[in-house]
Formats: sequence, structure tokens, C-alpha cells
Amino acid sequence: MLLTVENLKVKYGNIQALQGISFNVDKGEIVTLIGANGAGKTTTLHSICRLPPPEAPKVVEGDIKFKGESILSTEPHTLVSVHNIALVPEGRHIFGNLTVKENLTLATYARKDTEGIKRQLKHVFELFPRLKERENQRSESLSGGEQQMLAVGRALMTGCDFLLLDEPSMGLSPLLKYELFRTLKRLNQEGMTILLIEQNASLALHLAHRGYVLDTGEMAAEGTSEELINDPEVKRAYLGG
Repeated sequence: MLLTVENLKVKYGNIQALQGISFNVDKGEIVTLIGANGAGKTTTLHSICRLPPPEAPKVVEGDIKFKGESILSTEPHTLVSVHNIALVPEGRHIFGNLTVKENLTLATYARKDTEGIKRQLKHVFELFPRLKERENQRSESLSGGEQQMLAVGRALMTGCDFLLLDEPSMGLSPLLKYELFRTLKRLNQEGMTILLIEQNASLALHLAHRGYVLDTGEMAAEGTSEELINDPEVKRAYLGG
């Protein structure tokens, strides 16, 4: 297993956000976590990335292992620079006062392989031609879809081979959603492992190999994407069936 989450419990103050969830991601897979708002999806990603909450102290129990080793005490920057894990956060969080190219270059702070950075930048521009067209444009002037492309491209510039995405289709038009997900599929075919959190359950399950359903901090269902798409409870609750 590449990533193993074991009986993860997370508490913010008096709020029990995760109540003991377990799941895994194998190398080369696309795995999705689906569920309603407040189910604990973002908390799960932030726990994996070791990101502290902005408001209340966080208590974590259980374990998170990457390649068989616990990463619970790992510093967030080490996940990027050593373990090659990168997060595309909900809301994009790009630097609006910087150009597209400056945003992309900033993500290479921990890399020393100059030629590798050049190849990665070329690849990002191949994946997202609109970013190439706007490389010297301030990123705050980009459309929402272009900003999401930039957020994904910035993560790729770290040199990651494990990509975590939090609600990447939020606020995008249907056309841009499908364009973005086609790009994610291409990245996976090139070897990228992906853990995807996505409110659009149908879109996520049609992309992913396997999925897990989170419900108020607990794991409610799991299976292959086909199994979940055909599960009557999942269809009723998340797929409009």
C-alpha cells in the first residue's frame, strides 16, 4: 500500500470530526472520498498533509502510514520535499498578485534539479495550454477555471507523484469540469497516484478506480467505482437515483 489510514480520529475542541476511519490507496490508483458537506472529507486530507486547523486545537488518534512508515509526526513541508505528496486545496489559494509563471516557479522551492523543473514546466503548459498563453499575466485576472488549472499545475511543479485534490470542480462550468477531469485521467495514465475529494460524486466515481463514502465522520460504504455507482443507497443519497 502506498497510503494507509488506520482508525483515524480527529477532534476539534468538542467536535469529533472523524470517528475512526480506515482506508488505503495503492500506487497508480485514483481513489475518491465522497460525502456531504461536513462529512469529514477535508479534515481527512488536512490530516494526511499535516496541516493544522486555523481555529481550535486538533487532537488526532490512529495512524497514517506512507509506504509503510507513520507520517503523523512529519512536518508538512517534508511531505512535499521528501515524500513527493502535493495538495491542491479547496479554494485554489493561488497568489493573485503574482503571474502564472511566478506561481508555478514558487512551487519548486525545494527542488534542485534545474532541468527537471524545465521539463515539468513544459509538461504543465502542455496539459494546460491556457496557462502558457497567460504565463506573464497576474493570476488574479484569470477565470475560475484557469485558476483551478493553475492550482493543479502548481502542485505538479513540486515534482510530486501523489496528488491530493480537494473539491477541484467547485465553481467550474460543466465544460471545464470535464476538461479538468480528462487531464486528471491523463496524469494517472502517466503514473500519478491520486486521492480525490469531490462533491460531484458521479463525476468522481466515473474517474476513480475505487471509492469510499464518508458520512458524519464515519466510513459508510466502500468498493470499486462500479460497485458504488450501482449501490442503491449510494445512488439515492449521492447520485440522484
